[in-house]
Amino acid sequence: MSGIIMVEKPIHDYTGFVNTDTESVHSNDSQREDNQKQTISVDSFSEDDISPNVIEILKRPLSTYITVCFNCILIGFGGFMMGWDIGTIGGFIAQPDFKRRFGSTTKEGEHYLSKVRTGLLVSIFNIGCAIGSVTLGRLGDIYGRRLGLIMATTIFVVGVVIEIASIDKWYQYFIGRIIAGVGMGVIAILSPMLISEVSPKEVRGGMVSCFQMMITLGIFLGDCTEYGSKEYSNSAQWRVGLGLQFAWSLCMVAGMLFVPESPIYLVEKGKIEEAKRSVAISNKLNADDPAVISEVEEIQSAVEKKRAEGEAGWNDLFETHNKIFQRVIIGIMLMALQQLSGANYFFYYGTTIFKSVGLEDGFVAAIIFGVINFFATFLSIYLIDKFGRRTCLLWGAAGMVCCMVIFASVGVTRLWPKGKNAGIISKGAGNCMIVFSCFFILCFGTSWAPVPFVFIAESFPSKIKSKGMALAIVSNQIWTFCIGFFTPFITGSINFYYGYVFLGCLVFAWFYVFFFVPETKGLHLEEVNIMWEEGTLPWKSASWVPPSQRDADYDVSTMTNDDTPAWKNILGKR
Repeated sequence: MSGIIMVEKPIHDYTGFVNTDTESVHSNDSQREDNQKQTISVDSFSEDDISPNVIEILKRPLSTYITVCFNCILIGFGGFMMGWDIGTIGGFIAQPDFKRRFGSTTKEGEHYLSKVRTGLLVSIFNIGCAIGSVTLGRLGDIYGRRLGLIMATTIFVVGVVIEIASIDKWYQYFIGRIIAGVGMGVIAILSPMLISEVSPKEVRGGMVSCFQMMITLGIFLGDCTEYGSKEYSNSAQWRVGLGLQFAWSLCMVAGMLFVPESPIYLVEKGKIEEAKRSVAISNKLNADDPAVISEVEEIQSAVEKKRAEGEAGWNDLFETHNKIFQRVIIGIMLMALQQLSGANYFFYYGTTIFKSVGLEDGFVAAIIFGVINFFATFLSIYLIDKFGRRTCLLWGAAGMVCCMVIFASVGVTRLWPKGKNAGIISKGAGNCMIVFSCFFILCFGTSWAPVPFVFIAESFPSKIKSKGMALAIVSNQIWTFCIGFFTPFITGSINFYYGYVFLGCLVFAWFYVFFFVPETKGLHLEEVNIMWEEGTLPWKSASWVPPSQRDADYDVSTMTNDDTPAWKNILGKR
């Protein structure tokens, strides 16, 4: 097809050709959605003529993304399996049959789990996750994200088989949890990675949050299962919860047969036509749509650049000229601070905590937590793309600080009016602590629960993505292990003063996010990389404009320099 084609069409309805005039091409989102009519000319249009900066898939109504949302929920089902483990293990250690089989016996004949054994059985799963993420995280690069997730699920199932076959040897159950954790460590990398790579940029944050939402759903249903099985008097108290993991694993494997493969992986393997179909499925377009071809060509450019630089090694994570090392550190810190917020203190030991504040059936408290956590994370799917990653982290940290101050202070000063040894509990103080712990979970679920996963999924260039995400997951799992293992000892010594430890971490988290974590809302993954390489200041990053949308007056230097005192930036003053 040759010659000049003149088309008159409202630009906000047009997802294909755009004006070749530089100013029209480099317009921002609001300009692209104007109802002003444009004249569009195309001469001898072909794939080779497409520039990634010229043709872009425009933002459309949310109803357009129902298919990709469903696909992301299927991919995020690995998070459900992780949440199920969190929700059930807290109930297992409180079940009489579990204590009888894997615990010790007092002189009076009472069965119990020692603090060391409790900590190990709860948290060794996280050490397995750390091992799996480092050693097997590249399965997705070698075999594809989908096949990598199937392989990881298989490893997880092997661990569950060992656990459920345990009769009275606690170390057999212990080994099973390590192996199951290895599989889950790979899933924790590949699920957010695949979601971020198949999601349109307008909804990418919310879609990656599906992984965390599925974790919360798993926690809730796991808690419900333990509540329902506590009436049994045999191993059904814990084997029912374990046995259902087989069903969830089958759902995970089946889901991988229906979701699209990562277009980045497909381009890396030279499967260009399949990459086009993957992008087209995610955006509900035809595979030969110019915007789809343009996005695939953009991925090709990034892949070619990656190949020119050579195979990435672990030493590449220390590069500073393109801000790789800075991103690795921030990923590690965010995933660590997610755990140091104190959320898993409630999730793992909620049953025990609320018995200590006067709630007789701690399983009920765990279910309440599960409902709030799921609702909050479901809400975050909207909030993250509406207000941005950075904003959610800052407000979430501030809200959790307020809740933790009240929770810890009431626990220390009001819970035992006549001293702990007297054994008299103030019901009003206990109710107050329950209420503010629920508010804490609400703040956590809308911010720090999903956002760190979003950050690590979209901040690393593809060359080192699996390695960068692996280190972040290792950080997360090591701190999860520390919280799970040491909490029984710490609470036994200082009780609710423990809340002040988390309070200090939350205050630090707020300042860390303000000064080091940039906003990545609404950007292509390649644009996120450009923003990092330009050295944009985090507190100015929300105003950063991609090169394809800049006008002649845009000054990059204003985004990388700031003479305003830090305290004025914190208070929003200029």
